[in-house]
Amino acid sequence: MGDEPIGPPLTRRTVLRLMAAAAAGPAPAGATAPLLQRPIPSSGEQIPAVGLGTWRTFDVGASAAARASLREVLQRFVGLGGRVIDSSPMYGAAESVAGDLAADLAVTDTLFLATKVWTSGRDAGVTQMEQSLRRLRARRLDLMQIHNLLDWRTHLRTLREWKAAGRIRYLGVTHYTASAYDELERVLRAEPLDFVQVNYSLGERQAERRILPLARERGVAVLVNRPFAEGGLFHRVRGRALPAWVAEIGCESWAQVFLKWILAHPGVTCVIPATSRPQHLADNMKAGVGPLPDEATRERMAALVAAG
Repeated sequence: MGDEPIGPPLTRRTVLRLMAAAAAGPAPAGATAPLLQRPIPSSGEQIPAVGLGTWRTFDVGASAAARASLREVLQRFVGLGGRVIDSSPMYGAAESVAGDLAADLAVTDTLFLATKVWTSGRDAGVTQMEQSLRRLRARRLDLMQIHNLLDWRTHLRTLREWKAAGRIRYLGVTHYTASAYDELERVLRAEPLDFVQVNYSLGERQAERRILPLARERGVAVLVNRPFAEGGLFHRVRGRALPAWVAEIGCESWAQVFLKWILAHPGVTCVIPATSRPQHLADNMKAGVGPLPDEATRERMAALVAAG
């Protein structure tokens, strides 16, 4: 009996993930429960519902000093169960920094790497995507997205070829402003996609009227950017104490209020707040742990922020 297997064999990815979690040390108090997972509709694959954006925050120099806090951010992110990292060639050095730090921490194979193509023309797009692979130090990418729909018809043909060849696993499109929703909706209706990335927060709710319901109808996973409305939500509540009742849904900070409100929408797959501060990373990750608000509580949360 002692030689009988007690579970499925460990894959290389699982082993690396366990090693990374051990290296990250103990999780902060209150974040020890499993991180919420959501399925990608096109495949059923589960991914953590709280990811990590890299816009601005990962665009730093090459020195160890410049990257020290980001190294800790990434280490703690993986240790707390995070996997989804989103970047773009538009974000300066962010792809290279994320790739270098992931390689240094030996967590590249545990991550769900998402980036974008942001140029015009087939050849330029291929060149840029090859560069992203090198910068992220990846053999293939989990998700390639067409950034802000730039030349999307051209790039979508290339992405389908790359997906068929196994160079990417999923494909999608992105935007960050409601003014683009007409075109975004047309693309979602016309093309089979795995992911759409869109802005959605208590300060920018337009996506819940059109894009989120359509994504659910079409079986498209949703990544949420700008979850804090570029910091605008924190300005709204500046100087205000966190109400006691939000503890009922496990919120210990305003950031968790904002993120749990997003995650409670059934159309959201993963939210990707960006940070360069380890303490903020740990705070954000707690939003993916414990209960989520029901619809009545979501409206109460919205009223709370609107009153600011």
